[in-house]
Amino acid sequence: MSFCKDDKVKDFKEHFCKEAETIVTDEFPKKIIQLDELLKSDIFQCQDLTLMHMDLNVPIPDPVVVNSHQSEAKRRKLDHNLDDIQGTKVYLNPSGVVSCNTKLTKIIEVMKPEIRTLVEKCNMLKMWVQLLIPRIEDGNNFGVSIQEDTLGELRQYESEAAAYLDQISRYFITRGKLVSKVAKYPHVEDYRRAVEEMDEKEFISLRLVCCELRNSYAALHDLIVKNIEKIKMPRTNNTESLY
Repeated sequence: MSFCKDDKVKDFKEHFCKEAETIVTDEFPKKIIQLDELLKSDIFQCQDLTLMHMDLNVPIPDPVVVNSHQSEAKRRKLDHNLDDIQGTKVYLNPSGVVSCNTKLTKIIEVMKPEIRTLVEKCNMLKMWVQLLIPRIEDGNNFGVSIQEDTLGELRQYESEAAAYLDQISRYFITRGKLVSKVAKYPHVEDYRRAVEEMDEKEFISLRLVCCELRNSYAALHDLIVKNIEKIKMPRTNNTESLY
């Protein structure tokens, strides 16, 4: 039974290593070209960032007219309470739902699968390099150091790509808080402008994410291809004579 399990584990490792090499030699170059074309496509070619703005669908209510015939004492009481204004209590939006920025949402729907793919590929290549590391011995560890450096690069690119997903979540949370401020203080133009600035910033960030994903694939492909021999065979079996 143990021999059967060992054979299955050995077959898994061999299949895993072949698949990992295919990722580096075939899939990485395709991803580099694909992301470069995406970066140059119409979806990211927006010179006028105001095109990223969306109507918030939060109307500005008519100002409340104070009766000028009120008594002097009542007017003084109203003036005294101006500093205690807490905004409008929002129970519902009279114009319906305040939608997300659909222009940016479409870009996010394109980028999220790309981010996830890079995270998964880096994770798989980490395991591949880890399986190729030989047992610990004294000396002749130059190839092992190259493997460890490659592992470090893969971990870095994996963590950076995962951070892009957090960035997208933070955008929606922060924008939602700003929109709620617009609903509560509809007459304050600064909150509306803050939402527009955030949408412009997110578009720039998404474009940079696409660029970074392309660069990550290119850098990893270059690193692994240049050192593929040392990664696959970190130690040589032949001992050359010094004489």
